[in-house]
Amino acid sequence: MGHSYASSLFHCVFSTKDRHPLLTPDLRTRLFPFMGGIARTNKMKIMEIGGIENHVHFLLSLPAPLSIAKAIQLVKGGSSQWVNDTFSGKRRSFAWQEGYGAFSIGISQVQNTIRYIQKQEEHHKKGRTFEQEFIAFLKRHGIEYDEKHVWG
Repeated sequence: MGHSYASSLFHCVFSTKDRHPLLTPDLRTRLFPFMGGIARTNKMKIMEIGGIENHVHFLLSLPAPLSIAKAIQLVKGGSSQWVNDTFSGKRRSFAWQEGYGAFSIGISQVQNTIRYIQKQEEHHKKGRTFEQEFIAFLKRHGIEYDEKHVWG
């Protein structure tokens, strides 16, 4: 075979540093497309992106040679730098949390994942916190964790 082909789909989740509510609706309107641009520049594709004041979810398709760790580093690093450069002096310093969640999904789960990401605001109006949501993802994916180390 002359080429390599891979389907690597990840539901990625991370929050603002200390889960501060910095992602205003106006900022999200500009930030999310910028994050998609970072992905395209690096041969990735953000298939859907959404979130609320303190965290973001996106469905990411990776090219074969790129690791999920490098992909997240590129998106988080580039987007936090953009926020700080674009809005310097208008807000406190912006940063993402140190860690992240990246949960692999199969092609059959793409539409359900997209719907879940699109309904973030509605989902969190029901009272479920980011912390509860993230722990539920860890449990659903069988990832062992120590809660005192999850939040840094």
